[in-house]
Formats: sequence, C-alpha cells, structure tokens
Amino acid sequence: MVKKRKSGGRAGGSKGSTGSISCSNCGTLVPKDKAKKKTGRITLVEPSLAKELRAAGTYIASQKAIKYYCVSCAVHYGLVKVRAKDERRRRTKY
Repeated sequence: MVKKRKSGGRAGGSKGSTGSISCSNCGTLVPKDKAKKKTGRITLVEPSLAKELRAAGTYIASQKAIKYYCVSCAVHYGLVKVRAKDERRRRTKY
C-alpha cells in the first residue's frame, strides 16, 4: 500500500506512543503528536473598558488559551493547507 506521508502524519521520530486528547471543535480523540495546536490570548475585560483602562496606565492581564484540533477540523478552519501529492513527503525548508 502507498504511504501518503513519510512521518505518517505524526510528530516526533522514535519516541513511542503518546497520549490522546480531544479535539476542541468536534471532540474526536486524536493522538497528541498528530493534533494541530493553536494558541491565543483571551482578555476578560470588554474592549471599550480595556481602552479606557490602558489610557489610565493600567496593566490588563490576559489568559493563554490552547486549543487542539484534529486534522479534518484544522483543514476546515484553514490552520493547515492540503498539499499537492508531490509535496506531501517533502519537509518545508526555511
């Protein structure tokens, strides 16, 4: 059978099996090294109030939000692009 990707779609060479996590969108159980990670910041203050507080010189703390997505949800949200057949096995060079 043809192998689609050299890594099998997973991260980390020979570290063994990893735990499963649930997708933030659909709830599917996905191996942690296969899931796509999205980090962001969430503020607990309304934007209009935050603008006034910043003008007064107040520090506004924000929480770090980490979301994990399965591959199908990551493609749907545009986090990952579908690559052409000849580009799938190649790693991108920076």
